[in-house]
Amino acid sequence: MISKRISPTRFALWRQYGREMSVGVFLLLLLGYFGTTPGFLRADNLRDILINAAPLVIAACGMTMVIIAGMIDISAGSALAVCAVVAGLTAKSGASLPTVILLPMLTGAVIGAVNGWLVAFVRIPAIIVTLGMMSVLRGGIIWWTRGEWIGNLPPSFSAVGRGEVVGIPTPVLVAVGIVVAIAFLLARTPLGRHIYAVGGNPLAAARMGIPVRRVLWLVFVMHGALLGLSALVYASRFSVIQSNAGAGFELLAISAVVVGGVNIFGGQGTVWGSAIGGLLLQVISTGLIFRRVSEYWAPSVQGALVLLAVVADALRTRRARR
Repeated sequence: MISKRISPTRFALWRQYGREMSVGVFLLLLLGYFGTTPGFLRADNLRDILINAAPLVIAACGMTMVIIAGMIDISAGSALAVCAVVAGLTAKSGASLPTVILLPMLTGAVIGAVNGWLVAFVRIPAIIVTLGMMSVLRGGIIWWTRGEWIGNLPPSFSAVGRGEVVGIPTPVLVAVGIVVAIAFLLARTPLGRHIYAVGGNPLAAARMGIPVRRVLWLVFVMHGALLGLSALVYASRFSVIQSNAGAGFELLAISAVVVGGVNIFGGQGTVWGSAIGGLLLQVISTGLIFRRVSEYWAPSVQGALVLLAVVADALRTRRARR
């Protein structure tokens, strides 16, 4: 009788990327399930799914770093709204395209810097800091815009979200580029290794000479800059920018990251998993529409996936400690 053995390389690969592979397989199964609905697998619908998922994937890249570092940010939706309004007003002022791109990213980085300073140096829990920032930013944006929507956006602004490069939608190219860049940062740079170390055991990281506070601050700054870019891609797809833009977006970003295999307790996960998680959530949302299921069921399904992922992380962490 011939027994089949799993090669050590394949076993190690599964141990390292098992969650990401599982989520990828689940995504393919969902595509097959929803694909039985007429029109779902049409090229234009799949294209729309990728475009709609792009802002979430970009934001999830920043949220991945935050959660790997053992932190959380629930002000992401409000920050996205502020950055979207900044992008829209900058575009309406006639500023050049580089300025329209950089200013919302700078705005997001400043918001992240404030969050990071309060978390890393003042040592206030991240959930408290970002909860307060969420309310401050949401109230501030309503006061700033007086609740009015920003319209009459120039064509050059809309080209960011609706344009193409060699037939590929610009938002998709931007999202792929950010995923590759953050994946390289986390896997191939000292800062990336420091982020994992801080999230895994901050006390041990400090004893190894890693500047824990500086790393946490940088993580929030980079996360804020990516939120600014996500806001630009998000807002440029529409003819107007709503004052309540980004409502609930922070939960989507956290869900994409956690469902994608990043350990909610920090120290583990990849940005590739977060990208797959973002695509998974978008496929669920679009698929339910094609199945003519009420849109209110989408958050329930997403919440159930998050709970399953958190339970899996808790069991995995408990098993590792034993």
